[in-house]
Amino acid sequence: MDRPTELPPPADPLGEALHLLRLTGAVYARSELSAPWGIDLPPLEGHMMFHVVTAGRCWLEHDLEPDAAPVLLERGSLALVPRGQGHRLVHEPGTAAEPFFDLPIERVTDRYELLTHGGGGEACRLICVVVRFDHVAGQRLVDALPPVLTLDSWDGDDRWLADTLRFVAREAETLRPGGETVLTRLADVLLIQMLRHWLEQAATGDRGWLAALRDEHLGRAIAAIHRDPGAPWTVASLAEQATMSRSSFAARFTEVVGESAMRYLTRWRLALARTTLRETDATILDVAERFGYGSEAAFSRAYKREFGAAPGTDRRTEPASLVSA
Repeated sequence: MDRPTELPPPADPLGEALHLLRLTGAVYARSELSAPWGIDLPPLEGHMMFHVVTAGRCWLEHDLEPDAAPVLLERGSLALVPRGQGHRLVHEPGTAAEPFFDLPIERVTDRYELLTHGGGGEACRLICVVVRFDHVAGQRLVDALPPVLTLDSWDGDDRWLADTLRFVAREAETLRPGGETVLTRLADVLLIQMLRHWLEQAATGDRGWLAALRDEHLGRAIAAIHRDPGAPWTVASLAEQATMSRSSFAARFTEVVGESAMRYLTRWRLALARTTLRETDATILDVAERFGYGSEAAFSRAYKREFGAAPGTDRRTEPASLVSA
Protein backbone atom coordinates (compact mmCIF):
# COMPACT_ATOMS: atom_id res chain seq x y z
CA MET A 1 0.00 0.00 0.00
CA ASP A 2 2.01 2.93 -1.34
CA ARG A 3 0.64 6.19 -0.01
CA PRO A 4 2.22 9.56 0.54
CA THR A 5 2.75 10.58 4.17
CA GLU A 6 3.84 14.17 3.60
CA LEU A 7 1.02 16.46 4.71
CA PRO A 8 0.98 20.23 5.15
CA PRO A 9 1.57 21.08 8.82
CA PRO A 10 -1.70 21.77 10.67
CA ALA A 11 -2.23 25.30 11.93
CA ASP A 12 -4.33 24.09 14.85
CA PRO A 13 -4.10 20.37 15.80
CA LEU A 14 -6.51 20.84 18.70
CA GLY A 15 -9.03 22.56 16.42
CA GLU A 16 -8.73 19.71 13.93
CA ALA A 17 -9.43 17.21 16.73
CA LEU A 18 -12.56 19.13 17.73
CA HIS A 19 -13.67 19.05 14.10
CA LEU A 20 -13.75 15.24 14.30
CA LEU A 21 -16.31 15.25 17.11
CA ARG A 22 -19.68 13.91 16.08
CA LEU A 23 -22.71 13.49 18.30
CA THR A 24 -24.98 10.51 17.80
CA GLY A 25 -28.02 9.01 19.44
CA ALA A 26 -29.39 12.27 20.79
CA VAL A 27 -32.50 12.09 22.99
CA TYR A 28 -34.18 15.26 24.27
CA ALA A 29 -36.40 15.80 27.31
CA ARG A 30 -38.15 19.14 27.83
CA SER A 31 -39.15 19.60 31.46
CA GLU A 32 -41.77 21.96 32.90
CA LEU A 33 -41.03 21.96 36.63
CA SER A 34 -42.61 23.71 39.61
CA ALA A 35 -41.33 23.89 43.18
CA PRO A 36 -40.78 21.83 45.11
CA TRP A 37 -39.21 19.30 42.78
CA GLY A 38 -36.17 17.08 42.43
CA ILE A 39 -35.00 14.66 39.72
CA ASP A 40 -32.47 11.90 40.30
CA LEU A 41 -30.80 11.12 36.96
CA PRO A 42 -29.31 7.63 36.73
CA PRO A 43 -25.84 6.91 35.32
CA LEU A 44 -25.80 6.28 31.57
CA GLU A 45 -22.45 4.72 30.79
CA GLY A 46 -20.90 5.80 27.50
CA HIS A 47 -23.14 8.87 27.15
CA MET A 48 -23.00 12.56 27.97
CA MET A 49 -25.79 14.41 29.75
CA PHE A 50 -26.29 18.05 28.86
CA HIS A 51 -28.75 20.48 30.53
CA VAL A 52 -29.91 23.93 29.42
CA VAL A 53 -32.01 26.14 31.73
CA THR A 54 -34.40 28.23 29.62
CA ALA A 55 -36.46 29.74 32.46
CA GLY A 56 -36.16 29.98 36.23
CA ARG A 57 -33.31 28.32 38.08
CA CYS A 58 -32.29 25.07 39.73
CA TRP A 59 -29.35 23.37 41.43
CA LEU A 60 -27.20 20.50 40.22
CA GLU A 61 -26.06 18.18 43.00
CA HIS A 62 -23.49 15.43 42.51
CA ASP A 63 -21.06 13.21 44.37
CA LEU A 64 -18.52 13.04 41.56
CA GLU A 65 -15.80 14.94 43.43
CA PRO A 66 -14.89 14.97 47.12
CA ASP A 67 -16.94 17.55 49.05
CA ALA A 68 -18.66 18.72 45.85
CA ALA A 69 -20.91 21.73 46.47
CA PRO A 70 -24.28 22.16 44.71
CA VAL A 71 -24.02 24.18 41.48
CA LEU A 72 -26.56 26.94 40.80
CA LEU A 73 -27.93 26.91 37.24
CA GLU A 74 -29.87 30.02 36.25
CA ARG A 75 -31.62 31.02 33.03
CA GLY A 76 -29.12 30.57 30.22
CA SER A 77 -26.85 28.19 32.15
CA LEU A 78 -25.48 25.09 30.47
CA ALA A 79 -24.27 22.08 32.46
CA LEU A 80 -22.47 19.05 31.05
CA VAL A 81 -21.84 15.72 32.78
CA PRO A 82 -19.47 14.29 30.17
CA ARG A 83 -19.15 10.72 31.43
CA GLY A 84 -22.86 10.20 32.05
CA GLN A 85 -22.52 9.72 35.80
CA GLY A 86 -25.56 9.93 38.04
CA HIS A 87 -26.50 13.33 39.47
CA ARG A 88 -29.50 15.29 40.71
CA LEU A 89 -31.34 18.40 39.53
CA VAL A 90 -33.36 20.03 42.34
CA HIS A 91 -35.37 23.14 43.13
CA GLU A 92 -33.24 23.85 46.21
CA PRO A 93 -30.23 22.00 47.67
CA GLY A 94 -31.32 19.10 49.81
CA THR A 95 -34.72 18.70 48.12
CA ALA A 96 -35.82 15.07 47.84
CA ALA A 97 -35.22 13.79 44.30
CA GLU A 98 -37.35 11.17 42.56
CA PRO A 99 -35.80 8.71 40.09
CA PHE A 100 -36.19 10.00 36.53
CA PHE A 101 -37.74 6.79 35.22
CA ASP A 102 -40.44 6.90 37.93
CA LEU A 103 -41.73 10.27 36.71
CA PRO A 104 -44.69 10.76 34.31
CA ILE A 105 -42.82 11.18 31.04
CA GLU A 106 -44.73 11.70 27.78
CA ARG A 107 -42.88 10.30 24.78
CA VAL A 108 -43.61 12.53 21.77
CA THR A 109 -41.27 10.70 19.38
CA ASP A 110 -38.56 8.08 19.77
CA ARG A 111 -36.10 10.87 20.54
CA TYR A 112 -38.19 13.56 22.19
CA GLU A 113 -39.92 13.50 25.58
CA LEU A 114 -41.91 15.87 27.76
CA LEU A 115 -41.92 15.96 31.56
CA THR A 116 -44.27 17.97 33.78
CA HIS A 117 -43.47 17.62 37.46
CA GLY A 118 -43.57 19.44 40.79
CA GLY A 119 -45.73 21.00 43.45
CA GLY A 120 -47.08 24.05 41.62
CA GLY A 121 -44.71 26.70 42.98
CA GLU A 122 -41.83 28.62 41.36
CA ALA A 123 -41.36 27.50 37.73
CA CYS A 124 -38.26 26.18 36.00
CA ARG A 125 -37.89 25.00 32.41
CA LEU A 126 -35.10 22.68 31.34
CA ILE A 127 -33.95 21.01 28.17
CA CYS A 128 -31.96 17.85 28.89
CA VAL A 129 -30.03 16.10 26.15
CA VAL A 130 -28.44 12.64 26.22
CA VAL A 131 -25.82 12.06 23.51
CA ARG A 132 -22.66 10.16 22.85
CA PHE A 133 -19.44 10.92 20.99
CA ASP A 134 -18.84 7.86 18.84
CA HIS A 135 -15.59 9.08 17.29
CA VAL A 136 -12.42 8.11 19.11
CA ALA A 137 -11.54 11.82 19.37
CA GLY A 138 -14.65 12.29 21.48
CA GLN A 139 -13.70 9.41 23.74
CA ARG A 140 -10.23 10.86 24.24
CA LEU A 141 -11.63 14.28 25.01
CA VAL A 142 -14.22 12.95 27.47
CA ASP A 143 -11.44 11.20 29.39
CA ALA A 144 -9.70 14.55 29.81
CA LEU A 145 -12.72 16.52 31.04
CA PRO A 146 -13.70 17.21 34.65
CA PRO A 147 -16.80 15.43 36.04
CA VAL A 148 -19.04 18.50 35.55
CA LEU A 149 -18.71 21.56 33.30
CA THR A 150 -20.93 24.64 33.51
CA LEU A 151 -21.24 27.78 31.41
CA ASP A 152 -23.43 30.85 31.98
CA SER A 153 -24.05 32.67 28.73
CA TRP A 154 -27.64 33.88 28.26
CA ASP A 155 -26.89 37.44 29.31
CA GLY A 156 -23.15 37.34 28.69
CA ASP A 157 -20.99 39.09 26.10
CA ASP A 158 -21.27 36.27 23.56
CA ARG A 159 -24.50 37.37 21.86
CA TRP A 160 -24.24 34.66 19.22
CA LEU A 161 -24.24 31.92 21.87
CA ALA A 162 -27.10 33.60 23.75
CA ASP A 163 -29.14 33.78 20.55
CA THR A 164 -28.43 30.09 19.90
CA LEU A 165 -29.76 29.24 23.35
CA ARG A 166 -32.94 31.17 22.65
CA PHE A 167 -33.32 29.32 19.35
CA VAL A 168 -32.91 26.00 21.18
CA ALA A 169 -35.61 27.02 23.66
CA ARG A 170 -38.06 27.96 20.88
CA GLU A 171 -37.46 24.77 18.93
CA ALA A 172 -37.87 22.61 22.03
CA GLU A 173 -41.13 24.30 22.99
CA THR A 174 -42.83 24.02 19.58
CA LEU A 175 -41.12 21.01 17.93
CA ARG A 176 -42.11 22.05 14.43
CA PRO A 177 -41.50 19.75 11.43
CA GLY A 178 -37.77 19.09 11.25
CA GLY A 179 -37.36 20.30 14.82
CA GLU A 180 -35.52 17.20 15.99
CA THR A 181 -32.91 17.69 13.26
CA VAL A 182 -32.52 21.36 14.17
CA LEU A 183 -32.13 20.50 17.85
CA THR A 184 -29.51 17.87 17.04
CA ARG A 185 -27.42 20.38 15.08
CA LEU A 186 -27.82 23.05 17.74
CA ALA A 187 -26.79 20.59 20.45
CA ASP A 188 -23.62 19.93 18.44
CA VAL A 189 -22.92 23.66 18.32
CA LEU A 190 -23.57 24.26 22.01
CA LEU A 191 -21.46 21.33 23.14
CA ILE A 192 -18.52 22.28 20.93
CA GLN A 193 -18.79 25.88 22.11
CA MET A 194 -18.82 24.73 25.72
CA LEU A 195 -15.78 22.51 25.16
CA ARG A 196 -13.95 25.35 23.43
CA HIS A 197 -14.69 27.61 26.39
CA TRP A 198 -13.34 25.01 28.81
CA LEU A 199 -10.22 24.42 26.71
CA GLU A 200 -9.51 28.15 26.63
CA GLN A 201 -9.80 28.39 30.41
CA ALA A 202 -8.38 25.05 31.54
CA ALA A 203 -4.87 24.48 32.72
CA THR A 204 -4.30 21.08 31.11
CA GLY A 205 -0.72 20.71 32.34
CA ASP A 206 2.13 19.15 30.39
CA ARG A 207 0.89 15.55 30.23
CA GLY A 208 -1.95 13.82 28.41
CA TRP A 209 -3.73 13.94 25.06
CA LEU A 210 -4.72 17.60 25.21
CA ALA A 211 -1.22 18.64 26.19
CA ALA A 212 0.18 16.65 23.25
CA LEU A 213 -2.22 18.33 20.81
CA ARG A 214 -1.11 21.72 22.10
CA ASP A 215 2.56 20.79 21.84
CA GLU A 216 4.22 22.56 18.90
CA HIS A 217 5.85 19.35 17.63
CA LEU A 218 3.76 16.44 18.91
CA GLY A 219 0.57 18.15 17.76
CA ARG A 220 1.74 17.99 14.15
CA ALA A 221 2.38 14.25 14.33
CA ILE A 222 -0.94 13.50 16.03
CA ALA A 223 -2.82 15.64 13.51
CA ALA A 224 -1.14 13.70 10.70
CA ILE A 225 -2.39 10.43 12.20
CA HIS A 226 -5.88 11.88 12.55
CA ARG A 227 -5.92 13.11 8.96
CA ASP A 228 -4.76 9.86 7.40
CA PRO A 229 -4.88 6.97 9.88
CA GLY A 230 -4.41 4.36 7.15
CA ALA A 231 -1.11 5.73 5.89
CA PRO A 232 2.00 3.53 6.43
CA TRP A 233 3.23 5.56 9.38
CA THR A 234 6.47 4.68 11.16
CA VAL A 235 8.16 6.33 14.10
CA ALA A 236 10.57 7.90 11.62
CA SER A 237 7.87 9.36 9.35
CA LEU A 238 5.91 10.70 12.34
CA ALA A 239 9.08 12.23 13.75
CA GLU A 240 9.53 13.96 10.40
CA GLN A 241 6.02 15.39 10.69
CA ALA A 242 6.96 16.65 14.16
CA THR A 243 10.29 18.07 12.89
CA MET A 244 12.15 16.11 15.56
CA SER A 245 14.76 13.40 15.57
CA ARG A 246 13.42 9.87 15.71
CA SER A 247 14.73 9.15 19.22
CA SER A 248 13.68 12.51 20.68
CA PHE A 249 10.21 12.19 19.18
CA ALA A 250 9.70 8.64 20.45
CA ALA A 251 10.74 9.54 23.99
CA ARG A 252 8.79 12.80 24.06
CA PHE A 253 5.60 11.21 22.70
CA THR A 254 5.62 8.44 25.31
CA GLU A 255 6.40 10.90 28.09
CA VAL A 256 3.55 13.31 27.25
CA VAL A 257 0.84 10.99 25.88
CA GLY A 258 1.52 8.06 28.20
CA GLU A 259 1.93 5.50 25.42
CA SER A 260 4.21 5.06 22.42
CA ALA A 261 3.43 6.69 19.10
CA MET A 262 2.84 3.34 17.41
CA ARG A 263 0.56 2.17 20.21
CA TYR A 264 -1.41 5.41 19.85
CA LEU A 265 -1.65 4.85 16.10
CA THR A 266 -2.88 1.28 16.57
CA ARG A 267 -5.52 2.23 19.15
CA TRP A 268 -6.72 5.12 16.97
CA ARG A 269 -6.99 2.96 13.85
CA LEU A 270 -8.83 0.16 15.62
CA ALA A 271 -11.29 2.51 17.34
CA LEU A 272 -12.13 4.06 13.97
CA ALA A 273 -12.41 0.60 12.42
CA ARG A 274 -14.83 -0.49 15.14
CA THR A 275 -17.07 2.53 14.52
CA THR A 276 -16.95 1.91 10.76
CA LEU A 277 -17.99 -1.72 11.22
CA ARG A 278 -20.87 -0.72 13.46
CA GLU A 279 -22.17 2.10 11.27
CA THR A 280 -21.59 0.99 7.68
CA ASP A 281 -21.90 -2.09 5.49
CA ALA A 282 -18.20 -2.09 4.55
CA THR A 283 -16.61 -5.53 4.45
CA ILE A 284 -13.99 -6.49 7.02
CA LEU A 285 -11.37 -6.53 4.24
CA ASP A 286 -12.35 -3.02 3.12
CA VAL A 287 -12.09 -1.76 6.68
CA ALA A 288 -8.75 -3.49 7.19
CA GLU A 289 -7.27 -1.86 4.07
CA ARG A 290 -8.76 1.53 4.89
CA PHE A 291 -7.00 1.60 8.25
CA GLY A 292 -3.60 0.41 7.22
CA TYR A 293 -3.68 -3.38 7.51
CA GLY A 294 -2.25 -5.45 4.69
CA SER A 295 -4.60 -8.38 5.17
CA GLU A 296 -7.88 -9.27 6.80
CA ALA A 297 -6.09 -11.81 9.00
CA ALA A 298 -3.64 -9.23 10.38
CA PHE A 299 -6.48 -6.83 11.04
CA SER A 300 -8.55 -9.52 12.79
CA ARG A 301 -5.65 -10.48 15.05
CA ALA A 302 -5.03 -6.85 16.06
CA TYR A 303 -8.75 -6.25 16.54
CA LYS A 304 -9.14 -9.27 18.82
CA ARG A 305 -6.11 -8.25 20.89
CA GLU A 306 -7.61 -4.78 21.37
CA PHE A 307 -11.26 -5.60 21.98
CA GLY A 308 -11.26 -9.27 22.97
CA ALA A 309 -13.57 -10.24 20.10
CA ALA A 310 -13.38 -10.73 16.34
CA PRO A 311 -14.41 -7.86 14.01
CA GLY A 312 -17.44 -9.84 12.84
CA THR A 313 -19.05 -9.41 16.27
CA ASP A 314 -19.22 -5.65 15.72
CA ARG A 315 -21.16 -5.66 12.49
CA ARG A 316 -23.70 -2.89 11.97
CA THR A 317 -26.76 -3.03 14.26
CA GLU A 318 -29.72 -0.73 14.83
CA PRO A 319 -29.21 1.61 17.81
CA ALA A 320 -31.43 1.10 20.83
CA SER A 321 -33.22 3.90 22.67
CA LEU A 322 -30.87 5.61 25.07
CA VAL A 323 -33.28 6.45 27.82
CA SER A 324 -35.57 3.44 27.95
CA ALA A 325 -36.26 2.28 31.45
